[in-house]
Amino acid sequence: MKNLYVGNLPHSTTEAELRNVFEAHGAVEKVSLVTDRDTGRSRGFAFVEMTNASEADKAIAALNGSELGGRPLTINEAKPKSDRPRSGGQRFGGGGGRGGRDDYRGHARQPREPRW
Repeated sequence: MKNLYVGNLPHSTTEAELRNVFEAHGAVEKVSLVTDRDTGRSRGFAFVEMTNASEADKAIAALNGSELGGRPLTINEAKPKSDRPRSGGQRFGGGGGRGGRDDYRGHARQPREPRW
């Protein structure tokens, strides 16, 4: 069993279409097209789980860089979230190079009245 990452997909790609592309190279267990949580629109990548690891390797070799809907596909073995390197930079909160939250565009902050 091998899980493959398929990137740079046209947003119009369907799970059935992707299954057909990969089944030419071996048995496909599952196709998961990743969609946006809010809009339901495809995010342009998917995961394809293939039963046989050697067939999956052949599919990577044959399909990586090939075109689907006019876009070159990026295909490689999917890595579990814990194995991926963390990207640098702050993900949440302050930052941005302006001195954080206390920087009020060069003006001194006024003391606030107590809330009670």
